[in-house]
Amino acid sequence: MEQIPVADLEQIQNFKGKYPKQLWYLFFSEMWERFCFYGMRGMLVIFMVNQLLMNDEVANLQYGATQAFVYAFTFIGGLFADKILGYRKSLFWGGILMIVGSIILAIDPKQFFFIGISFTIIGTGFFKPNISTMVGKLYKNDDNRRDAGFSLFYAGVNLGALIGGYLCIAVANGTLLASVVPENLRWNVAFGFAALVMVISLLTFVQTQKSLGEIGISPLLHITQGKRKTYEIITYIGSVAIVPIIILLVSNSGYTDLFMYIIGPCSLLYLLYEMRNFSLSEKKKLIAALVFILFSIVFWAFFEQSGGSLSLFAAHNLNNTVLGIPLDPNGVNNSANSLFVIIFAALVGMVWLWMAKRKIEPNTLVKFGLGFLFLAGGFYIFYYTKFFADSNGYTSLDLFTFGWFIITFGELCLSPIGMSIMTKLSPAKLQAVMMGMWFLASAYGQYFAGLLGANIASASENASNIDKLIVYADGYKQLSLYALIAGVLLIVISPWVKKLMQDVK
Repeated sequence: MEQIPVADLEQIQNFKGKYPKQLWYLFFSEMWERFCFYGMRGMLVIFMVNQLLMNDEVANLQYGATQAFVYAFTFIGGLFADKILGYRKSLFWGGILMIVGSIILAIDPKQFFFIGISFTIIGTGFFKPNISTMVGKLYKNDDNRRDAGFSLFYAGVNLGALIGGYLCIAVANGTLLASVVPENLRWNVAFGFAALVMVISLLTFVQTQKSLGEIGISPLLHITQGKRKTYEIITYIGSVAIVPIIILLVSNSGYTDLFMYIIGPCSLLYLLYEMRNFSLSEKKKLIAALVFILFSIVFWAFFEQSGGSLSLFAAHNLNNTVLGIPLDPNGVNNSANSLFVIIFAALVGMVWLWMAKRKIEPNTLVKFGLGFLFLAGGFYIFYYTKFFADSNGYTSLDLFTFGWFIITFGELCLSPIGMSIMTKLSPAKLQAVMMGMWFLASAYGQYFAGLLGANIASASENASNIDKLIVYADGYKQLSLYALIAGVLLIVISPWVKKLMQDVK
């Protein structure tokens, strides 16, 4: 039988101070994994347009398909972690697949693009939901330090996103390390960086996992070792065997619609099937979790305009200085949010702790509602930029950056706390699945973001630059209004959902 680690869970959860030491180990593993993920994400559309010679529309559809599949597979990865591998083996296997995918891309990105991408999609699916679940396990259910812990963890996510998102694309474009990296190898080296940091992420995890005690070990300790190994090997072989199917789905973006129509309803049906074995109290908590998941889809559909319509808005309609400093407007659009999260995540966590001590901390649903109100404020500022435009349709990058500053607080009210609440509301047996569903909501957010962005873009086709600005700005005004309605609705229904949550805060 597999040896249960000796470190005691009680000991881990009775830590002194603000954060358990294990949080820092998971922080660094996740930071390097997010460097890999966001480094790749930042390169995809540029690579497809410049190197694979796709037109902008096809590249955007491919990008949307890739992002939707990445997040959708976290649900499937969570399922296998809960039932067969345990969080640790799942995380390790996901990391290996991400390294393989990045190495394939580093060898010959043009030739092997969709093969490499498909490996990283499946790898991320195994890695991502399980590290978040392990963060939740470091805390007792009633520990009010949990939200602050997830906020710090979320800063690690964004530190990786900021460095990776900038470094990989800068090397690929030749604006960084140009004297060191030969021009014909820039893309190979950029994808190679993603592989290298993923190796660092896995080594960090392997070296520190002993401190996690029994967190994340196999859920099949009750069966014989031979049987357990068989199940694990079948999972490993199956996840590699599915690569050709992923290649087919991702390289033909028309399949994305079909996939999205199927995976959501199937995950809900599976959840209903699992719920029949739970008590009424646990079922109520799961219904509350679904309310959070539903609203998060709406949030991400708006927020993820950053990779779609806001990128085009930045390219066509923004000038290139922030506080007098010349900056690339698209670079600002891609990185301002991560930078603000790094600066303010710990501060927001400390505010929640300060409020909790004085018994005035808002409940999680009200925090969610506040997230939407900040989102509405940010999009209203994007709309308001139209009043600062010159006759050529160029407007203030300063004001646009301030919009992202406001939206960042919305994200900090919702995303790290969202991960935290999934671990609080889910029965132990379903934790990784519910975390997977949380990321599946992000997949639907990416999917709907593409549709919303496409609507705004199509309305401004063949328009002059000043007319484009007006169409985009008016589109953001609409999104601002919808976000405001969603935020108010959440705050209004919070007493009802609070009853469903029972003792969970």
